[in-house]
Amino acid sequence: MKVDELRVLEEDELGTRLKSARRELYELRFKSAVGQLENSSQIAKVRHDIARILTVLNERELGISTIQVAPVEVEGSPAPVKKARPKRKEFVDEENEEAAEAEATAEESPAAVAEAEPEEEVKPKRGRRTSAKAAEKKAEKE
Repeated sequence: MKVDELRVLEEDELGTRLKSARRELYELRFKSAVGQLENSSQIAKVRHDIARILTVLNERELGISTIQVAPVEVEGSPAPVKKARPKRKEFVDEENEEAAEAEATAEESPAAVAEAEPEEEVKPKRGRRTSAKAAEKKAEKE
């Protein structure tokens, strides 16, 4: 069943075809569950038919005669030109440039990292018994 064939039909006919397709899908699923279905691809075909019918009904409800698609490029026609986005420039105050560099290097130093992040206690994992000495050794290794 093709969409062009469905678009010619009236809404009453589309409704009856939708009912019959849904009934057929029910019967195919039942046969599949019982193990009597020979060709399982029939289920997919009926589902696609139902989707096509519903698409045509929705088009009519919305007042769309055909689905609008994007234009297709033809050989020999120039490709669309993409404009480059201007790159974002960050504003840097020349007077404070040295101060900003000093802050950046201070933030990266190990002493600054040690001061910024206090050490967390090493807690034993759940369900395991560990001694305090083993926890200390693990902390020293890290």
